Amino acid sequence: MANIDWTKLTFSYTKTNTILKTTFKNGAWTPVESLTDDNINLRSYAGALHYAIECFEGLKAFRGKDGQIRLFRPEENAKRLQRSAKYLGIEAPSIEMFVDMCKQVVKENIDFLPPYEVSGASLYLRPTLIGTNPQLGVQSSKESTFLMLCSPVGAYVGGALDAVDVVIARNYDRAAPNGSGAFKVGGNYACSLYSLNVAHELGYKAVLYLDPATKTYIDEFNSSNFFAIKGNTYITPKSDSILPSITNMSLEAVAAHLGMDVERRP
Repeated sequence: MANIDWTKLTFSYTKTNTILKTTFKNGAWTPVESLTDDNINLRSYAGALHYAIECFEGLKAFRGKDGQIRLFRPEENAKRLQRSAKYLGIEAPSIEMFVDMCKQVVKENIDFLPPYEVSGASLYLRPTLIGTNPQLGVQSSKESTFLMLCSPVGAYVGGALDAVDVVIARNYDRAAPNGSGAFKVGGNYACSLYSLNVAHELGYKAVLYLDPATKTYIDEFNSSNFFAIKGNTYITPKSDSILPSITNMSLEAVAAHLGMDVERRP
């Protein structure tokens, strides 16, 4: 294992052994490259730099108590990436290719996978798809580069089970009605930065956004979906501007399995 104090991990970048890279051009994906350098060459006129033609995913690998290594529902992340790519009009990898690259990057960086005993620690995978051909016009990129990155991380905010204070954003939106909120594109996160920075200055860890059309219903946090437990009911918002969360979808299934009522509603 890498020489890391696993108990002090935060949700931040750590250099690992390799990243994976492949590019779609001339109608096909290039062979997957394993690179030891985290830096990549990118054309200065790439669509990702000028028009935010970029989408990404986030999932985790864990060591089990039995010593086995597990990825959490990578096929669902592959399908969501394809959905985001379709929205942007760029090519995305197949589900099989996506999952194979997830497995490969974990194997190549196994020394950075935290031990089972450390609560909240995992190897975070960041599949990233960017438009890379040079362009000036506002249009979908014809060439796209897919990167599979990873980094050991701790909890996103606070400790693994620590409560945090958040603030409701009443004057700022992370997405527009009928906009890109339901897709995991980089522009959504750029739109959340100003209000998030204001929240941090006020001492809050995260921002909870309201629906952008009426400001009367809860939408989601800057980094995750929202759910609440009321009595024996699991409640989570229904909105066209919310990212379909794989974690939330999984928790809904768990809640139903435990005999709870599940409500997805405004």
